[in-house]
Amino acid sequence: MAKQTGDRLRVAMVGCGFFARNHLLAWHHLPDVDLVGVCDLDPGRAQGFADLIAELGGSRPAVHTDLAAMLAELRPDLVDVVTTMESHEALVGICAEAGVATICQKPFAPDLAAVRRIVTTAEAVGIPLMIHENFRFQGPMMAVRRCLDEGRIGTPLAARLSWRCGFDVFKGQPYLAKVERLVLLDLVIHLFDLARFLFGDVARILARTQRVRQGIAGEDGAVCLLEHENGTICEVLGSYHTRIDPDPFPQTLIRIDGTLGHLEVGHDYALQVRTAAGTECSSIAPVPPDWGDPVWAMVQESVLNTQAHFVQAVQSGQEAATSARDNEKTFALVEAAYRSDASAAWVDLATV
Repeated sequence: MAKQTGDRLRVAMVGCGFFARNHLLAWHHLPDVDLVGVCDLDPGRAQGFADLIAELGGSRPAVHTDLAAMLAELRPDLVDVVTTMESHEALVGICAEAGVATICQKPFAPDLAAVRRIVTTAEAVGIPLMIHENFRFQGPMMAVRRCLDEGRIGTPLAARLSWRCGFDVFKGQPYLAKVERLVLLDLVIHLFDLARFLFGDVARILARTQRVRQGIAGEDGAVCLLEHENGTICEVLGSYHTRIDPDPFPQTLIRIDGTLGHLEVGHDYALQVRTAAGTECSSIAPVPPDWGDPVWAMVQESVLNTQAHFVQAVQSGQEAATSARDNEKTFALVEAAYRSDASAAWVDLATV
């Protein structure tokens, strides 16, 4: 049964690592949410998260090192799984057995077969399961979608989504240096979901990857061409090795050409819409939460928006925008991209 709007949701988190702090702060600041528990294999990290909530004036959440035990004791309405992808299948399985709504960090799983097993597990017991795919919930990206919905540049024909920077992703997440599937699965998956959000599902893909940084197991750059079912052609570029000044991190730079004009999102979230009627310039910069860091404003805003969306979905009983079933399509694009790179050929999504 769906929770009713206005009912307070009891939320528990599992995973207290590098990025999870953003989740923690967002849950604390969301209305109608009580963060009742935090869980991590490292009790010190879980204690640190609980202490932070208490320092911010909230009720100190219970600390656990075992997810099943936490669920049995606290019986939350919602669990946020903020762990590495290898653990997701087991942890979502525990949540499914407990019958609790779950939001799970991306990447969904290490491979498409595991994704499909998790989807089957969640659907078998009927729990809401959403993937924390937050790029489409960034304020600037939602503003771009509104421009398209309003028909300001007509029908999209061709587009470029670029997230290329020199950000040292390995400093905060050193385990990524050992990941054999890196930039497509860790970064470009965001852009694939964003392309689907803006232009719909994809018919086929052509992809090439690069490995520039020394001492890493996976690729750190990729260029992909997506042919959408509606005919839009979208170029997707992502890298962790690009030396660029000014470095756009953490922004996605965009150009979309339509039948009536084009739009661009440049550095510092500058939006230009050019049509026969002239050029309109505006800022679509994200609004940092009161608790946010201005450097990470877009990331923290999008985390807050993503979690608020799932709360609304749980309360209303409606399917979340990035439900497990929907995110399976985004993950299939990653799988198709790796197949395309290996074969140096187009891959039809229908074959994946």
